[in-house]
Amino acid sequence: MTVFISELGDKSQLAAIALSSGSKSPRPVFFGAAGALLLASFLGVIIGEGTAHFLPARLVKIVAAAGFAILAVRLLLPDKGVKDEISPEDSPTPNPLES
Repeated sequence: MTVFISELGDKSQLAAIALSSGSKSPRPVFFGAAGALLLASFLGVIIGEGTAHFLPARLVKIVAAAGFAILAVRLLLPDKGVKDEISPEDSPTPNPLES
């Protein structure tokens, strides 16, 4: 039940809803979405099982923790490439060239 609630409204579900609403027969959309979910889960299990034999669990946990920490710091820092869009009228400092 927890997984169902956490996955409500994810992109694949919204895409399936959009496809089925535009289709005259929603059955193929349902089977396609269900098949994609099964395939993605199957590949995750196979790849996870394969890497479990080669990588120690402690290393995987350390790499995952470092990745999440990097993402958290990255999300907290402001993006330097994006400028705030402030109109000249809303500017806190007056422009000395405008008289």
